Amino acid sequence: MFGRLKSGLSKTRVGFVEKINNAVRSSKEIDEDLFERIEEIMIGADIGVKMTMQLIENVQAKVDDLGIKKPENVMNFLKSALQRVVDSSESDRTAQLFESTIKPHVIMVVGVNGTGKTTTIGKLAQQFKNQGKKVLLSAADTFRAAASEQLEIWAERAGADIVKNQPGADPASVAFDSYQAALSRGVDYLIVDTAGRLHTKMNLMEELKKIKRVLGKMDESSPHTTLLVMDATTGQNGMSQAKQFTQSVDVSGIVLTKLDGTAKGGIVLAIKEELGVPVQFIGVGEQIDDLQPFDALEFVEALFE
Repeated sequence: MFGRLKSGLSKTRVGFVEKINNAVRSSKEIDEDLFERIEEIMIGADIGVKMTMQLIENVQAKVDDLGIKKPENVMNFLKSALQRVVDSSESDRTAQLFESTIKPHVIMVVGVNGTGKTTTIGKLAQQFKNQGKKVLLSAADTFRAAASEQLEIWAERAGADIVKNQPGADPASVAFDSYQAALSRGVDYLIVDTAGRLHTKMNLMEELKKIKRVLGKMDESSPHTTLLVMDATTGQNGMSQAKQFTQSVDVSGIVLTKLDGTAKGGIVLAIKEELGVPVQFIGVGEQIDDLQPFDALEFVEALFE
C-alpha cells in the first residue's frame, strides 16, 4: 500500500519536494531569498497561504534556535515541520468506519459531478465487501443521465445490491426506499449517491438537505457518515464549492480523488485548515484498491521518500 501511495504521489513529489530540494542545493546559505523561493513553491503546490506561512515559520524558528546556516538541513527541518502540523489521529476515524457496529451504517456521498463520486462509491463498496460486509447502494442521483446505470455497473463489480428509480424521480424518496430495503435485507452499509448538479431550478444544497432529513427521520443519527468527494486536480479552485457542501450538509470527511494526476497534492495539507474537515480517503490510481484510507504521517513520509 505504501508503494502505491509513493507511486501515486510522484507528480506532487516532483512539483513540490524536488523543486524545494533544487532550491536548497542551489543556495549557498539559508537566507530570506531561499525562504521566499520555498514559500513560492509551496503555494504553487496548493498547500495554501496559511499552512505555508506556518511551515516556513516553523523551519525558520528551528534554523534560528540551532544557529544553522547550511542549506542541506532545510529538507529535514521541513519534513519535521510537516509531521508536526498534520493530524495523524484522523486515521482512527476511518478505521472506526470499517469497524462500525451500526446496522445499517448510512454513508451519504456528496460532491460536484466529475469529481469521481460514483467511482469512489464503487471502490468503497468493494472494500466493505472484501471484509465480508453486506452492502447496498442507493441511486439517489436521479437528475444526471446514466447516473444510476453507472452506479449499477459498480454494484455488479463489487457484488453489492442497488436500489434505483426512474430518472427524474424524487431523490429523497429513493433514499427512503433504500433505507427500508437495507433494514429488511440486514445490510451492514448503505451508501447513498447524490446529485452533483440539478437540471431544475431547485437548489442543489436544499435537495441534499432534504435527503439528509428523510434519512434522519428513520434514524436520528443518520447519515452516520457524510463524505465529500473532491478532485485533487482542481486544487484551490475546488475549495469554494467544497465550502458550500460543508456548510450545508455537515460533511464528516473528505475523499480526495485523482491525487496521482496532479503536481499540486499539497492540497491535502490545506483542506482541513480551510474546511475544518479531515481528509479520510485519497485516490492514487484507477485500481479498486487505489482508494486508500488517508494517513497523514504516511503521506508526508511518501512525499520525502
